[in-house]
Amino acid sequence: MKPALFEYHRAASVAQAVDLLAEDPGAMILAGGQSLVAAMNFRLAAPSRLIDITRIPDLDRIAVTAEGVAVGAAVRHRTLERHDGAHAVNPLIRAAQAHVAHVPIRNRGTVVGSLCHADAAAEMPLVLLLCDGWVELEGPGGNRRIPAEQFFRMHLTTARASDELATRAVFPALPPDAGWAFAEFARRKGDYAIAAVGAIVQCDAGGRITRARLAACGISSKPVRLGRAEAALAGGTADATAAAEAGRAAATHVDAADDSIATAAYRRHLVAALTERVVAEAAARARRGTE
Repeated sequence: MKPALFEYHRAASVAQAVDLLAEDPGAMILAGGQSLVAAMNFRLAAPSRLIDITRIPDLDRIAVTAEGVAVGAAVRHRTLERHDGAHAVNPLIRAAQAHVAHVPIRNRGTVVGSLCHADAAAEMPLVLLLCDGWVELEGPGGNRRIPAEQFFRMHLTTARASDELATRAVFPALPPDAGWAFAEFARRKGDYAIAAVGAIVQCDAGGRITRARLAACGISSKPVRLGRAEAALAGGTADATAAAEAGRAAATHVDAADDSIATAAYRRHLVAALTERVVAEAAARARRGTE
């Protein structure tokens, strides 16, 4: 199929892109276009105006600072995946990026575009939430920062207003003593996750868990923190028993209904198994860091 007619504009600056958005409520941003163009071809999206932001200076930059990894709105998945500086301060990014679609898609699709698309089974929203990151927006009223916890509202829906441009996302650096892990199960390599779980775990010298963060995607209408699993781990010993208990607690967060891909019961089984796996792996990394 072919898309409906639309205007095409190539913005030269963030200010111009914001002005173009404000002029037309039916306008949409074009960066990588890997989700948007397909939706347009199927007439699931019919923007009256496309605003290309790929030539705006600095939006294709990755900045690694003590704060973390700041990813511009035009940065491709593959560029971030292969960025050694980003990997050094937050290895979860590369681990998750390896599961995002296929290399040709990662060569064109953008990280911030994936965050704004907000598919409930996508990997990068999970990582942003897990790391307590945020998205920065520019609109007619100025700029604002929205934490990941508030940015993702439901499947394909975010807190970004229609006249705002997401200019960058920031993935905070992991604590130097933290262990990390990411695991996903999909029908085929490159598919969206049926369930995926990420973990950040910190341990003391005695192997006791001092802090744990867990998040999952594919199990609800948006990426979710696994708070009950985190509570199950708090203050406990980082062993197989604790990992299994966290898995059982994580399964209680599944609220996705049965669908053509998996039943809710199967997703509960998956998220429990994946949580057990990532907790064990992250705790092992954390223990090695305290030795």
